[in-house]
Amino acid sequence: MQKNEPLILNDEKGFSTAEKGNALFFCKLDRSVYFCSVTKADKTKEFIIAKAAPLFNKKGYAGTSMSDIMKATGLAKGGLYGNFESKDEIAALAFEYSYNQLKEDIGQKVRAKKTGVEKLLTVFQYYKNYTVSAPIDGGCPLMNTAVDADDAYPFLKKKARQALQEMLGSLQHIIKKGIQEGSFRSDLNVKKEAELIFAQIEGGIMMAKVLDDVTVLNRLLDNLKTRVETEYMDQS
Repeated sequence: MQKNEPLILNDEKGFSTAEKGNALFFCKLDRSVYFCSVTKADKTKEFIIAKAAPLFNKKGYAGTSMSDIMKATGLAKGGLYGNFESKDEIAALAFEYSYNQLKEDIGQKVRAKKTGVEKLLTVFQYYKNYTVSAPIDGGCPLMNTAVDADDAYPFLKKKARQALQEMLGSLQHIIKKGIQEGSFRSDLNVKKEAELIFAQIEGGIMMAKVLDDVTVLNRLLDNLKTRVETEYMDQS
């Protein structure tokens, strides 16, 4: 796979994921799944990360203590430090765990659609009511981590940046697909539109959470859908 090829929505060539920090190392190529043998230590690491991920996603890095992780896993401090060098390592892998859940969840729905138009509208539908029925415990891990990390935790900011670039790349991939199919205008600025779409989605999630009003998010998603139907479509 090319280095900068979007992983989430590239249904033409499939995608691969290697979670070396988790017990389950799996590869998805051409929609086949190959499970690799894992050790007991690997399974313990996966268990810890699976339990820690919702904590970090909901409470943030500073708000999640090693004691919280011990309580969630039922392990003693030695059980944690025997598998991970630091809280930083757990936090980084916990973000990857939550983000991979998001990628797989939205990816399955988008890859089920054939055209660029259908795929883009499916993205909007996926985020409908997101703040009251998020499929990932704690909500959007990308937004949560980006806000939490900022400049205080550069290792988390780096993870969030990589995830953001991947999401933007995937949206660009969809828009380009729509153009290639003749559905979208050929003069669309793909990079600009991908940034606008994702900014409105993430901004809508933030506003809906602060205001405790999911209709704010849903209105923005409806506006994006209208924009696609009225401004993206090739009328020639």
